[in-house]
Amino acid sequence: MKNPYEVLGIRKGASKEEVKRAYKNLAKKYHPDRYLDNPLSHLAEEKFKEINEAYETIMKEFENTHYSNYSDYNQNDFSKVREYINRGDFNTARNILSSMNVRNSEWYYLMGITFMRLGFYNQGYDFIKKAHFMEPNNFEYKTTYENIVNRQRAYSSKTYEYNRESDMCDICVKLYCADCCCECLGGDLISCC
Repeated sequence: MKNPYEVLGIRKGASKEEVKRAYKNLAKKYHPDRYLDNPLSHLAEEKFKEINEAYETIMKEFENTHYSNYSDYNQNDFSKVREYINRGDFNTARNILSSMNVRNSEWYYLMGITFMRLGFYNQGYDFIKKAHFMEPNNFEYKTTYENIVNRQRAYSSKTYEYNRESDMCDICVKLYCADCCCECLGGDLISCC
């Protein structure tokens, strides 16, 4: 394939707008519909394909450059957020995360950790859960998520156990003890005993 910048007639390093403008002008000029009953239609068709390929190649370069700059920028921010979390400065970590535009799995994970450490457990759990489901093979997210789920299970099962211990006999014994205490102080909780 020819140099895509030469095909579009622009210099290397041209802006995205310049690339789009050059592409539109050439696409109009060599569009196959303009050459339907023309003996040069096959040449126009080839030129049109070449223009499209050149445009796609250059636009992919823009996307790849933008993505790598974007991800490097965010990695630096995520590193800073982790430092603030490790120092215990959770409000600063949360402020940095709130100002970021990206909402990838690491963002959700760090926001979840920050909220958990600030005492907002439900919101923190929701963020960590989302990070885990966005990237289920990430060991850090998976471990944190499973630890939270296991703690919740342990807590809820203990609550259930406490409720199971209260039966009729247990209630009667507690009432009898309360009545005895009241009688010692001059009162009477249950008059028949």
